[in-house]
Parts: sequence; structure tokens; C-alpha cells
Amino acid sequence: MQPSSRDDFIIAIRSAFLKKENKQKFSLSALIILTLSILILGRYDFKVINYAKLSLKEIAYRSTFIFSTPENVVKNGFIATKNHFFVYEENKILKQKVKDLEIRKYNVQYIQTENERLKETLNELKFSSDEILAKVIVDKQSPFLKSIIVNKGSKHGVILGMGVLDQEYLVGKVVEVNFTTSRVLLLSDLNSKIPVDILPNNIQSILSGTGDNIGKIQYIKEEALIESDSIVYTSGAGGIFKPGVPIGRTVKNSLNSEINVEFYSEFSQLRFVKLRSYKAEEN
Repeated sequence: MQPSSRDDFIIAIRSAFLKKENKQKFSLSALIILTLSILILGRYDFKVINYAKLSLKEIAYRSTFIFSTPENVVKNGFIATKNHFFVYEENKILKQKVKDLEIRKYNVQYIQTENERLKETLNELKFSSDEILAKVIVDKQSPFLKSIIVNKGSKHGVILGMGVLDQEYLVGKVVEVNFTTSRVLLLSDLNSKIPVDILPNNIQSILSGTGDNIGKIQYIKEEALIESDSIVYTSGAGGIFKPGVPIGRTVKNSLNSEINVEFYSEFSQLRFVKLRSYKAEEN
């Protein structure tokens, strides 16, 4: 009984598959015949056929829309994500540009503040000057440690105390006047001491010579903070020099707490200098 029952079951399954295959073949054949019939009858103006064609088109269009919806959702999601990252990167770039503009703004404010301090240093005075161009003569027998002789004297209008400049940088002052020559004491001389302003912190001090090619800042308040690369100008105190003439920049001594000054001019290379006497005028 068992072998017979199993054979009957296998035969029943085969019959079901054969029937299903026949139904599929019949459905495909019927669809092909229906399509050919519609195409042939479509050449004639039958209302039923036209309605059928319109219905089929409507079904096709609706089906296309429905089946394309997931694709459109994925596509739109990809575009939205891409736009999000683009906006994010653009936002980062714009933030960096804003930061750069703020830095520039602060730099401009710093320059304006420094300019105001320099104006205060100048005491809001206008100065007129008489300038004399002179050639440097080396003086090997000078009793001064650091001095030069120039080929202009009282004959040319040179007077004691005139400031001596290399281009626009102060290098010394006239300390001796002869008829055709004059002696200039350089800022690096041990006997040289002039009042100066140190910007941007607007610190007033005294610049002393060291006998070498550098100067030294002296007599400052204990709480005064002088940074490296600060600019040293003449302060105009005592009426010897015009305020605001650049001299050099500060350098901190690594061996001790002294603040040195590197001069803008190389005193050993002086060939021609300008002698100036300044007179303050009211605005």
C-alpha cells in the first residue's frame, strides 16, 4: 500500500505542473492574439477599439508612474543628500572667509590704534626742518668710541645738536662743528643717551649706546612689558629730536633680562647722511 500511495502522489504533482504550464501557455497565446487583434482593428475607426487603446495607455502611464515612484524617491534623496553636503562645505568656506575678514578688521583696528598713539607721540605738532646732505669722512683718531666726521660745517649752516639720518632712520647727532667739517656722535656710542618711545605699547624709555652695533633700553618701569620686534622711535622729549623718527626694533637678550635694540641702519656702511634741525610750529 505504501509504494502505490507514493506513486499516486508524484503523478498528482506532475499533473498539476502540466496544467499550470498549459495555463501559462494559453495566457501568453491569448495575450499575443489580443494584442495583434487590437493592432489590426486599430487601423479602422472603431470606438470600442479606441476606448480600449486609451484605457491601455492610461493603465500603462499610471503603471509607469507607480513603478517609477521608488526610483524617483531614491534619486531625489540622493540629490538632497548631495546638496546638503555641498551646502555644508560652502558654509565651512564662508565661515573661514568671515574669520579672515575679522582678522583683517582687527589688524586695521590695531594699525589705527598705533597711528593714534603715534599722533599722541608727535604731540600734534608740525615740524619744519632744514636739511643738509653731507659725505662721511672716516675719523681714525676720534676720541669717541663711535663717531664719524662729515664734510659740512658752520660754513654750510651746520649747528650743534642737529639730528643725523641715514635715509629716514636716526643714526646720531652733531656734537662738534668746525668751519668745513662736523663730528657726529652715533647712537651706538657709550656716551649716547636719547629719550625714545617703544610702540605698540607706547612705553617711554632711554636708549643708550653700548659701544657695539646695538643699543640698550634703560630706565623703564618694572611693570612695563616690552615685546620683541617692537618699534623704537624718538620721543621728542627735551626738544633735541623730532618725535616719531624710527631708530630700530627691540630684541630680548637670551642671556639676561636686558632689552637690546637692533638699529635699522648699518653704521659701518654710512657714506652719505642728512643733517636736520627741527623747529616745532603751532598748528
